[in-house]
Amino acid sequence: MRMFRNDYSEGAAPEILAALAATNDEQTVGYTEGDPHCERARELIRAACGRDDVDVEFCVGGTSANVIGVTGLLREWEGAVCTKDAHINVHETGAVAACGRTVLPTDDSDGFLSPEAAERVWRFQNSCGRHMTRPGCVYISDTTELGGVWDLERFDAICDWADSHDLPVFLDGARLGSALTSPAAGGLTLEHIARRCGAFYIGGTKNGLLFGEAMVIAHPRLREAFPFLQKERCGLLAKGRLLGVQFETAFEPAADGGETLYWRLARNANECALRLRAGLVELGFKPYGDSASNQQFFVVTPAQRDALEAACGCETFYELSDEQVVVRFVCSWATGEKDVDELIALAGTLA
Repeated sequence: MRMFRNDYSEGAAPEILAALAATNDEQTVGYTEGDPHCERARELIRAACGRDDVDVEFCVGGTSANVIGVTGLLREWEGAVCTKDAHINVHETGAVAACGRTVLPTDDSDGFLSPEAAERVWRFQNSCGRHMTRPGCVYISDTTELGGVWDLERFDAICDWADSHDLPVFLDGARLGSALTSPAAGGLTLEHIARRCGAFYIGGTKNGLLFGEAMVIAHPRLREAFPFLQKERCGLLAKGRLLGVQFETAFEPAADGGETLYWRLARNANECALRLRAGLVELGFKPYGDSASNQQFFVVTPAQRDALEAACGCETFYELSDEQVVVRFVCSWATGEKDVDELIALAGTLA
């Protein structure tokens, strides 16, 4: 049975591997600095974002992108406002703190940063003047840690709040492909994100690339800091053209005028995940949350968890009690309908 552990278990989409192989013997300058593939990828991503006035830089992975992006927006006495389950708060081993910056979590519990909770953190952190860390940026992720998808209304609400406090928004886009091809996106587009965020990144690692994220930077502070922070914080890849080749391939216009490879890969992952969700719900399994992305969460018994984990590698996300645990199933660019149906059939024997 195909594993449903995560969306980066496989190597890369065939088109990506073919492009890497086809350019393997080329000799280019390093560090993403001026090679034709990185420059073409930058051109394509700017076009997709509808902006020619932003920097496009390439990072090796999500943690590196988060650390460089967040710390580059902050001054020494500032912190990042985020949810308590934000990746920078719980899943990156204190990487932001290790760089001398502070994470300022809210009490939001659904993965979405709300203006109301952000305002409470703002007021508290500014209540004692110089004696407390001052909020310096807003961090959100799309999709959220629980597979939630930001829609246009909710996204604009947090951006409006941030603008009213003169805070740049940084969007962790490790699964941005899944988010923007989800039926729950509600009008939110890449172009709109590019207009409103100080910086964000387009995730490749979790959407069919071997590795890599493409960061889009509008905020002048991060534009200046990025090259130096990337080197200082061990995120600069000497063979930088490998990143450019992948994103060039992912965003090259399709010959038939249809979706580019990047969005097609993400859409497949979502369609398979929603097929899985519908099948498990029909069997009587209880969803945890309302994910419309490639991550799906379900409440199961420990015995069901053990059987499912052994068969398809799903991960335990939360232990609610001795009788109930939350498991996560993740579909990828490589997941097929037959894989999903096989898992549903197995789950049927456990229901």
